[in-house]
Amino acid sequence: AGLLTVLGGRLAAQTAEGWTRRLRVFRYDHLQHLPFAYHDRMQTGDLIQRSSSDVEEIRRLFAEHLMGLSRIVSMSSMAFVAMWQLSPRLALVSAIVIPISVGVSFGFWSYLARIYDLFQDQEARLSSLLQENIYGARVVRAFAREQYEIAKFERENAILLNRGRNVVRFHNVFWPSMDLILASQMVGSTLFGAWMAIDGQISTGTYVAFTGLLGLMVGPVRHLGRIFAFITQSLVSYERVLAIINEDREPLDAGLVDMPQELAGDVRFEDVSFIYPEGTQDRPGESTLPGVLHGISFHAEPGQVIAILGPTGSGKTSMMNLLPRFYAYTGGRILLDGRELTEYPRRQLRRHIGVVQQEPFLFSRSIRENITYGTFRKVSEAEIVAAAEAANIHESILDMPRGYDTVVGEQGVTLSGGQRQRVAIARTILKDPRILILDDATSAVDTSTEKAIREALRNLMRNRTTFVIAHRISSIASADRILVLDQGRIVQTGTHEELAAQAGTYRDVFRLQTSIEAELQADIQSTLEAHPA
Repeated sequence: AGLLTVLGGRLAAQTAEGWTRRLRVFRYDHLQHLPFAYHDRMQTGDLIQRSSSDVEEIRRLFAEHLMGLSRIVSMSSMAFVAMWQLSPRLALVSAIVIPISVGVSFGFWSYLARIYDLFQDQEARLSSLLQENIYGARVVRAFAREQYEIAKFERENAILLNRGRNVVRFHNVFWPSMDLILASQMVGSTLFGAWMAIDGQISTGTYVAFTGLLGLMVGPVRHLGRIFAFITQSLVSYERVLAIINEDREPLDAGLVDMPQELAGDVRFEDVSFIYPEGTQDRPGESTLPGVLHGISFHAEPGQVIAILGPTGSGKTSMMNLLPRFYAYTGGRILLDGRELTEYPRRQLRRHIGVVQQEPFLFSRSIRENITYGTFRKVSEAEIVAAAEAANIHESILDMPRGYDTVVGEQGVTLSGGQRQRVAIARTILKDPRILILDDATSAVDTSTEKAIREALRNLMRNRTTFVIAHRISSIASADRILVLDQGRIVQTGTHEELAAQAGTYRDVFRLQTSIEAELQADIQSTLEAHPA
């Protein structure tokens, strides 16, 4: 029996490890295919919690708890069969404890499931808070908000402590209750057996043997409650992981037609409207109107540079998120080379579109790997260097300890903001897309660097349709067309010269920015004159 237990435990552990590995891979693959709307409404810490501790709890379910349950059932069953051979009547009386114990356990388990789910949710919330604080460590230090963050963490940790105490209280009530039930059953069965022996219904030897077997049956039943409590916790974790798996995947390869190898890059928005899906977290800076975009219509001809200007929350980034189909527009239609976007498979569409985000994200890998991340072919060293030179980052890379093999750290923390932005631009340049989306892509660089990048991008954007989201008019003055957004609507459109001559938002912003730049230049000049070198 001991050998079988060892072999069974080893087999269960190996099976559980293999199954858990496949679950982790499948869950990770599933996360890669979930739509942006899902990631918007989920907290990162919660996803990490479900992917780590919840998956580990599921592993324990198969490796330990179910194996323990099978041992308990087999031991209790064998003891009951032996007791039945001695005295069926006494065996039935003694077995009453099993349905009573299971019934009581079920009542406790339903409560445990609720309080353990709350505990897991709060633990995930605490993980999100910790992760956010680590990412924002520089901001916390810069504003001397350490005590504020500590107080916030202590509040959330206190909630977790209270919910953990609820779980402990459950066990403090459950185990004495089970012990009382089992002790009462053993006393009752022992007294009943003694009465049968005195009455001559069973022999003294049978009674002695029966009391020994009674312990073998009741003992595992006590552990049955413990196993069921752990199984309940594992099932809560299973439900949390299953909630991710049950989310509908984004159909990356579904489409009516395959995209051609070469696109002209003709983009047309026709009365497009958009609202974020229900349950999506509030978009930072976006309008609080019921719809984010309303009646958006414009035409970008192949090779044109379209600039998009507007106040924070006007819907600039939301509009451009529709082009790679990060989100689905809710009204109107968007055409690319005469076909509606929904006809193209998402994966093929996104390979033709290059995006440089306002806040560039770099992986904790080498600069070389970050630059080549967007390509699906093997690229030469010369191509990598050419992309870096075009983004005006090549010389800075050569000054780094290991050049292009320098690891940039988590989220590119070892690089300056301008360097991260330029690496992201180099990544998009190397991808060589037909359509470019630059979301305030030069916001983190100085004036001289921006000028160099603009000069390089001007050559690279030739015959490519480019959308530039910007706040500074000086960076979009040369665009073929400028769209001015306000509260999700296009309120002005035209070239810089046309809009600067018209009364409206664009001219107001242009005059304000020109005035501010002139004042700054005058202040700098006066400072230099007052303090000559």
